[in-house]
Formats: sequence, C-alpha cells, structure tokens
Amino acid sequence: MTPRTWLYVPGDRPDRIAKALGSAADTVILDLEDAVAPAAKADARRTVTGVLAEGRPAHVRINAPATPDGDADVRALAASPGALAGVRIPKCEDPDELRRVADALGAPVLPVVESALGVERAFALATAHPLVAGISLGEADLAADLRAGGDALAWPRSRIVVAARAAGLPSPPQSVWTAVRDLDGLAADTRAGQRAGFFGRSVIHPAQIPVVHDACAPDPSDVAWARGLMDRLAEQHGDAAWIDADGRFVDKAVVERAAAILDAAAAAAGTAPKEGTRP
Repeated sequence: MTPRTWLYVPGDRPDRIAKALGSAADTVILDLEDAVAPAAKADARRTVTGVLAEGRPAHVRINAPATPDGDADVRALAASPGALAGVRIPKCEDPDELRRVADALGAPVLPVVESALGVERAFALATAHPLVAGISLGEADLAADLRAGGDALAWPRSRIVVAARAAGLPSPPQSVWTAVRDLDGLAADTRAGQRAGFFGRSVIHPAQIPVVHDACAPDPSDVAWARGLMDRLAEQHGDAAWIDADGRFVDKAVVERAAAILDAAAAAAGTAPKEGTRP
C-alpha cells in the first residue's frame, strides 16, 4: 500500500530519529543529505547505519552519488545494510549512475528529480532498474535550476506523474511543504496534488503528518460507491463492461479507479504497513 507520509529526520540527531520512528508517519527517511552539515556527515553515517543495524527499518536519503559523501554513503550502507527499507537518491539525472547504486545496495531505490535534465530523463530514470520503487520531485532545487517557480512547475509535476505511472510505479509523493506553520495551506495543496496525480507527500515536521493523512482520505461518498461497485463486480460473471444501477457505464478503468479509492481508504484507516517501526 502506498505510504501517505514520508518523514525526513536528520541522520545526525539520534534523539529526533527515535521520535520519528515512534511517530505516526507511514515511512521514516533518515537524512544524510540536506539536513546534515558537511562537518557532521561522517557522524550521521555512523548513526544511521547503527539504527539500521538495530533492526529498525527506515529509508535513507543519501548524498548525490557522484559526490565524495554520496560515495561514502553507498559504501557504508552496502557494508552494513541492516534494516534498510529503501534509498532516496537526490539530484538524479543519470540512469547509469542510478543502476550502479541499485546494484551496490540491492535495496529499493527512489530517484529524486531536482533539475531540468532530470525532468527530461524522468522515464529513463523510472525504468532504469528493477529495484526502482518510485520517483519524485525535489521542487526547491528544481525551481532554482529552472530559474522559475509557481506555474513553471506545473509541467514538471505532470511529467513525473506520467513517468511514474508509465513505468508501473506508484503515484509519486509530493515534495515538502516548507511553510511548516501553514497547515491549512498544506491540506489544500495536498488535495490539489492528489487531483493532479500525486499521492501523499514528504514532510519535515510531525505536525504535518495528521494533516496529510486526513487530506489523503477519500470522500466517504466515493468510498461507498467503490465498495458497492466491487460488490457488484463479483455478480457480473466476467462481463467486460456493464451499466450500473445508476445508469453509469462501468468498464476496467472504472473498476481500477474504485480499487484505488479503496486502497486510499484502507491507508486512511491505518491499515497500511508502516516503515520505520520495529518489526
């Protein structure tokens, strides 16, 4: 089941890591990149591999693989993977580099696209390796690279959504909402993102978690419709399509939409598996 929330926590802060692993986030990301000062990278690496060695499953965001810190991250995780659930790879542009990281780690990899070149290569990145488990945007860096913002990000967002689905990957999570205190804005933006093809999002503060979870919950009337449709599906005896009781045409695409709504409802009810807790 697709996670609703991906909580970033600095990899050099054991106190915050413990709180994050005990939070309501669906997935915890131990961050070795932006949240860690250059002088603290080595300490963060040791802390993160120690947490994973304790059997506490989590994702890790490494530094860009082409950098010395990124190379050190990959080597450390390959030597001591522990309970590594997945790896977010920032600044992704090169499918060959992505393949090298996936082969080295043998864990699910999630490229983060943060440049114009990365957007152009989105589908190539999404299909670069069988271990690619998702793809997403890093909008702050992308906006800087494009020397633009606002409406200029509409097409890259659509490109990532299309690339993900064309590659058979889950709907991508939205990028971080940086206005931590603006929870109303977070809720509205998350709902708008779902209408645009995203599901869930990265978060940077525990207060954002319940807001995103609530925004990801489908409308009760949609859930009722989906359940009714799936109940009727068993009665159709393999029919390719039919007209429902309300006179609406139902085919494979409509059934798939109903199934997606029920998946989202299950996640909202807290039945989705959580990464970042003790097994």
